Amino acid sequence: MRSKPAVAPLAPNAWLRWDVVRRHLPRTRSKILEIGCGGGGFGSRIAVDHDYTAVEIDETSHAAASARIAAAAPDASVLHGDLSALPAGSTFDVVCAFEVLEHIEDDAAALAQWVEPLRPGGLLLLSTPAWQHRFGPWDEAAGHFRRYDPAAMRGLLGDARLTDVSVTVYGAPLGFATERVRNRVVARTGTASEGASMAERTSGSGRMLQPSTQVTGLATQVGTWPFRVLQRAFPGSGTGLVAVGRRAA
Repeated sequence: MRSKPAVAPLAPNAWLRWDVVRRHLPRTRSKILEIGCGGGGFGSRIAVDHDYTAVEIDETSHAAASARIAAAAPDASVLHGDLSALPAGSTFDVVCAFEVLEHIEDDAAALAQWVEPLRPGGLLLLSTPAWQHRFGPWDEAAGHFRRYDPAAMRGLLGDARLTDVSVTVYGAPLGFATERVRNRVVARTGTASEGASMAERTSGSGRMLQPSTQVTGLATQVGTWPFRVLQRAFPGSGTGLVAVGRRAA
């Protein structure tokens, strides 16, 4: 019997996010590009069922993602760099970016670039922190320029000429608790790294407070299961959002 491939452990908030993201992924095998795959948490799951390519700028994250994704799907490709690292003329059925857009100062320009490798009718799928009024110590430490209200996200995707746009706010009630804990940890320990540039904060953000072993990852997976189900009872409430839109055919 074929064994289940190993996948990277996820933090509690990432499990809440994955519950939403996975329901937007194609049910048939598709060509998928992930921009800024971090340590490979989502990529190692997506690559099992799809033809997967990723780009990641941070060297440490790229090394971790390459190993994790290769273990789950040896044919997947994880490139070190930005979109310019892709072979010329590459096109994809889905382009996704999870917790990336808030790290980019010119988000409108970034979205315009992300749409380019989409085939006509292809899907852009992304996630960001929700609600600008919740911007706090954790956001500063992680190198976020902003958070996103649903209306603002819809406007951005519309300006990028995407159609069939939908935005889902997720995470209640666990997301509120984890956000409060992260803000307190940052405030007490000074994790914000005074003097660090936004680029330096961004590089380290994907590794902050992440499960470090498969054992802690499994405990987090089991412990968050009730909350992944519960959050569906609170549509529109939470600390994160997932947005999708299609490139016009």
